[in-house]
Amino acid sequence: MSSAQFEGNAVIGQSGGPTAVINQSAVGVVEGLRELGFPGKILGAHHAVAGIVKSDFIDLTDTPQDVLDRLADTPSSGLGSSRDKPDADYCKKIFKAFAEQDVHYFFYIGGNDSSDTCRIVAEMAAADGYDLKAFHVPKTVDNDLVKNDHTPGFGSAARFVAMAFQGDNLDNRALPGIKINVIMGRHAGFLTAASILGRRAGTDDGPHLVYVPEADFDLDTFKQDVEAIYAEKGRCLIAVSEGIHDKDGTPMAVKLAPAVEKDAHGNVQLSGTGALGDYLAAALKEHFAAKGEKARVRADTFGYLQRCFPGAVSIVDQQEARNAGRAAAKAALTSGKPSGTIAIQRVSDSPYAVEYNLLDIAEVAAKTQHLDPKYIVNHRDIDDSFKDYLSPIVGELPTMETIG
Repeated sequence: MSSAQFEGNAVIGQSGGPTAVINQSAVGVVEGLRELGFPGKILGAHHAVAGIVKSDFIDLTDTPQDVLDRLADTPSSGLGSSRDKPDADYCKKIFKAFAEQDVHYFFYIGGNDSSDTCRIVAEMAAADGYDLKAFHVPKTVDNDLVKNDHTPGFGSAARFVAMAFQGDNLDNRALPGIKINVIMGRHAGFLTAASILGRRAGTDDGPHLVYVPEADFDLDTFKQDVEAIYAEKGRCLIAVSEGIHDKDGTPMAVKLAPAVEKDAHGNVQLSGTGALGDYLAAALKEHFAAKGEKARVRADTFGYLQRCFPGAVSIVDQQEARNAGRAAAKAALTSGKPSGTIAIQRVSDSPYAVEYNLLDIAEVAAKTQHLDPKYIVNHRDIDDSFKDYLSPIVGELPTMETIG
């Protein structure tokens, strides 16, 4: 295609929570544009839409390939991020900034809320008569974008969780007690379920109990579950999603917080506190004390560590994040569509293979994909068949050996 057919400049933004591979996607967009002969400037939005309205851009047009490669391998959002949700007035400021820079291509890398932001910008541009092609690139460690088999960022975060549990299992085995680890996942339990990946067959490896948002959580049942495992094994390692909720759908973390903080998209902030882990640990201590027993109970909240840990990056996750960015650039320049989202869809398990398909943003925006109930065992565990889904995305884990 002739570069003469491409008019104006392009902006790339990174939105929402950073991940270990979100820079791969940004670099993928740059490479995709270059390969198709895009003649305009390629600008990075410094802190996403919040930077756009301030005309705060980083010129990526002539960035050397070796710099791009290093950026791609660097965790977190190299361009900076934002959780702002634009309304009509906000969009007018965006289009004003775009017009000043002659921007007619917009790439937004992010998860559920970011896809909704991209949808809003695309629809507002059409309504205002501003010529803009707006394309969403998938990203989220929660793995909860619908229409996607999985999302960039999840594989690396899942690898971190799996490896952390490998180590914590050995710690718990050496000094037996009850250990609770609270994992990210507001509405979806994929990341918490990843805790089982390093669990070896024929051993007493933990996690011994896994609680995800797709199953109602009851505190009394939780105490009984832990008591049974502790009586059987003399220890208990537990994975708990930050988004577990009671039968009425109220998140446990919300019930513990006197003043609940929410972001611009209305999401309750769950990862900035260790209150849930502390609460569950205290409840277990009281439970065993009431029975005249003293139990060693500890809790950790993995929090933001899961998102950008450089030592646990999945190679497949890196490759797919970059390819998703390239696919978005190709869709913007060759599909003839004014907007869209890239969906990663699995086409084969053996050998593992995926496709990068262009969908309407409305099919994905602000919707949530949940962990399939077939993987949840008795409200408190994850079936080993989940490993078949997860293993190709995460990659081979370190091999562990125990004696005695």
